[in-house]
Amino acid sequence: MKAFLNDVPVRFTEGETILEVARREGVFIPTLCEFPALHHRPGTCRMCLVEIVEKDRTRTVTACDTRMKEGLRVRTTGTQLRSMRRLQAELLFADHCERCSECPRHGDCELQTVAKTVGLDVSRLSGRYVGRHGTDATAPALTFTPDKCIRCLRCLEVCRQVQGVGAITLEGFGTGAAVGFDGAPWGASDRCIQCGQCSLVCPTGAIAVKDQGERALELFEDPAVTTVVQIAPAVRFTIGEAMGRPAGENLEGFLVAGLKKLGADLVCDTRWSADVTILEEGTELIERLEKMKRENRLDRPDTMFTSCCPGWINHVEKSAADLIDHISTTRSPQGIFGALAKTWLPKALKIKKDRIRVISIMPCTAKKDEAARPALSRDGGPDVDLVLTVRELATLFMRHGLTPETLAPAAFDSPFMTEATGAAQLFATTGGVMEAALRTVSALTGGPRTAHLAFEPVRGLKNAKEATVETDEFGKLRVAVVYGIREADRILKLVREGRSPYHFVEVMACPGGCIGGGGTNRGPAWSRTLPVRQEAVYDEDAAMAVKSSHENPDVARLYREYLGTPGSRLAHDLLHTHYGDRRSPAKTPLFRQLVVKLHAADCEEPDCLRRAT
Repeated sequence: MKAFLNDVPVRFTEGETILEVARREGVFIPTLCEFPALHHRPGTCRMCLVEIVEKDRTRTVTACDTRMKEGLRVRTTGTQLRSMRRLQAELLFADHCERCSECPRHGDCELQTVAKTVGLDVSRLSGRYVGRHGTDATAPALTFTPDKCIRCLRCLEVCRQVQGVGAITLEGFGTGAAVGFDGAPWGASDRCIQCGQCSLVCPTGAIAVKDQGERALELFEDPAVTTVVQIAPAVRFTIGEAMGRPAGENLEGFLVAGLKKLGADLVCDTRWSADVTILEEGTELIERLEKMKRENRLDRPDTMFTSCCPGWINHVEKSAADLIDHISTTRSPQGIFGALAKTWLPKALKIKKDRIRVISIMPCTAKKDEAARPALSRDGGPDVDLVLTVRELATLFMRHGLTPETLAPAAFDSPFMTEATGAAQLFATTGGVMEAALRTVSALTGGPRTAHLAFEPVRGLKNAKEATVETDEFGKLRVAVVYGIREADRILKLVREGRSPYHFVEVMACPGGCIGGGGTNRGPAWSRTLPVRQEAVYDEDAAMAVKSSHENPDVARLYREYLGTPGSRLAHDLLHTHYGDRRSPAKTPLFRQLVVKLHAADCEEPDCLRRAT
């Protein structure tokens, strides 16, 4: 099929939009609300205006949501179009908070970029906007400022498509319309899991991470405390993009050196505690399998889910609390590191326990929420005192002029809590926790030697994978790996109905797992770099000398000198946790019973709910 783009003939296929054809042909059209990775093109920002000539009639349309047609003539530039785009940018700013210097996205704002692109040098409407809403800071990890929202609806789409949660809604109408959370403050949402995917796609500073960078600097500079920093497995492969480096580049040495320059006393590796996680979670799984074997129901498995992803845990507590018993009680690597940093490490290094402050560098916004859990604290204080996302740390580095080009790499400086295996590195991506667990569980239960081999069935970026593992002790074990809450809900439904065929299931909330976490680099390119990030993770695993968690000598030392054995009483006290029912009344069994009564009564009066009780 043929059309004309600026009088140049172009070919297209049925269903393609003008914007898609223009991009393929190298013709630039400014956009703001459109987001290719989500196939999101609502046409709400009106920045992609073009002229079309069809049957001798000239019209102005939005390129992102207008399909190409046979013989259509499209004009993407011209005096009138440029003027209309500038006017549209003016109107967006007229309905937008203009205190740009106070915005977390200042200098990295898509609205500012588009304004420059269309030549908006002077706005005739500047200074007239009066803020109406203020900032909603009630959520644990994120903030929402409606006055900075341009109603692009990307956040709604990512919440719906990626997670299947639908926590974000569009509320109000006209110029008063803005995204919201079912009419409630964000912190009261009974669906939001704090995954932060909305912050990745927001083009402005409307949705932002609660920045704790300044607090981290205060701790670094405090001579009365000893700061212990842990770096998550995914961070070394994701921070580079936030600093202008190629996707997937390993910046571990720079991270350590940069944190030491900022004032960190000890820089350690969360991969070490990931290995500990596998020993505890693997022991927990084996105990469940042994119980199923005694009861002769290995063919009707009591499905166990991983517990490393705090967004996933939030979802279970808010929407599926009746299945909490199926979640591993083992803490996440962050939680395990924090507990041991405030108990074992002071003894090992002869540091006063009350002086230690633990700072986590994570790819995940929900890790801020996790660190604040009352169950992950002791002696009146949290095990993890502060969590910085990849973006927050990159900002601190840039504020202090620290770059990979100017700073020599450094090694982890503690002899403890730093040794790691390839299995632990795999925690950075979807399927990694499963593969790490299988390497150890298979070795301990007489299965095939997978410790030094890539377990291909659980690798890759498909959002749902399953595999069968042969063991001598338990026969065939069925496992599954999913990311995105929508896929997790599918398996939860099977478990609730007693039809789940899986013995062990790994769940991550974000695309690709931690390499696609809500605290990593933002922008339209985030989905295109996931394969590169994941391949870097696999390469690092292949390069590491020790591949399995149970072969980590530093972890063996921990159990020998302190914990005893995996699953011991002390291990349970320090390294395990519990979860709670956080469902709203509408999701509880009692409420469902009331609904049944209502249907039976077939009542229409507004007070029927009261009468049904």
